[in-house]
Amino acid sequence: MTELKQFDAIRPFEPEELPEAYERLLADEQFRLVLGHVFPEMDVETIGIMMQRCLTSLDFQKVFCYSFLEDLLEKASTSCTMDVSAVEILKRYTFVSNHRDIVLDSAILSKLLVDYGFSTTCEVAIGDNLLSRGWVKDLARINKTFIVERSLQPRQMLMASQRMSEYMHYVIKEKNDNIWIAQREGRAKDSNDLTQPALLKMMAMGGEGSLAERLKQLHIVPLAISYEYDPCDYLKAQEFQLKRDVEGWKKSAEDDVVSMQTGIMGWKGDIHYQCAPCIDNWLTEVGSTLSRTEFFDATAKYIDKEIHRNYKIYANNYVAADLLTGKNYYANNYSDTDVKHFEEYLAAQIEKIDLPNKDIPFLRERMLTMYANPLFNYEKANKSN
Repeated sequence: MTELKQFDAIRPFEPEELPEAYERLLADEQFRLVLGHVFPEMDVETIGIMMQRCLTSLDFQKVFCYSFLEDLLEKASTSCTMDVSAVEILKRYTFVSNHRDIVLDSAILSKLLVDYGFSTTCEVAIGDNLLSRGWVKDLARINKTFIVERSLQPRQMLMASQRMSEYMHYVIKEKNDNIWIAQREGRAKDSNDLTQPALLKMMAMGGEGSLAERLKQLHIVPLAISYEYDPCDYLKAQEFQLKRDVEGWKKSAEDDVVSMQTGIMGWKGDIHYQCAPCIDNWLTEVGSTLSRTEFFDATAKYIDKEIHRNYKIYANNYVAADLLTGKNYYANNYSDTDVKHFEEYLAAQIEKIDLPNKDIPFLRERMLTMYANPLFNYEKANKSN
């Protein structure tokens, strides 16, 4: 019998651990400053009383996170919807999605699961590189986050992967909760969303039986996340030029903070989450016919196709594709007003980029590619059906 104690280093807090975690948060000066920005109408003492009344992480999410997200989405989006018709709300799933936003992908999913009838939210996989501050780590663990340990030596990495996989199986089987995990480490800067087979290999380290049976025990649901506008598009374009021009350039912790802030607060337009059917039946059909490598590659490609075919495609995507190729192939899908609006949007976003040798044609091409790739992948996936 798997015991929760073996996961102490990576798991979210249990209910009995929450009061102490609340106290640590409320004693942290930086966290108190954050509270002042997020809940300006409430004093810290009142918030502390409300926190202590939250006996579970789900209580905390419903009292604090839900209202914050509702207010945020009202300001930063025109609509936020989810289609759950392909899944059963009484069952528990591992949602594997494309990665659009560092923080909001899973946060919005949890809100939408509540909105669309699920009795619980989801436990979330997040890299320890984003949890360098003590109060951030505490807040994440209160918020049903489990930690992906990175930057380890190969032997340590293997052990960490084994532990995380076993924990994911524990969440589904013993805790009866959902899981969210991104299809790859880090966001696809060009929006060409592809699942890393290594992720699936990790997931199959836990559980019992064949590789297919182990993945089936996680009940994987490919989840397509679509944004009409990506607030971080200009930051991603800037990263492309820095990587091109500065040998060995890497993002700093400060860059991650800017990306998180921009992604959370920036304008997104329409947001849509689309659940594909759980892949359990597909795994049953394909499981015994492939070698190990072939199995993981095929499963990754199948998840990709399911995500790609379930994108919501916007006028921006069609306009970007035609501007990128210099053709009018998709002209029936947008108006002259759509083109004008998107051109103005691109110019305004590129204007935000602060680089000494700003290569505007290159930056524009990178941003057009970000908006065109979801359409190209969508068409390819639906043609293959």
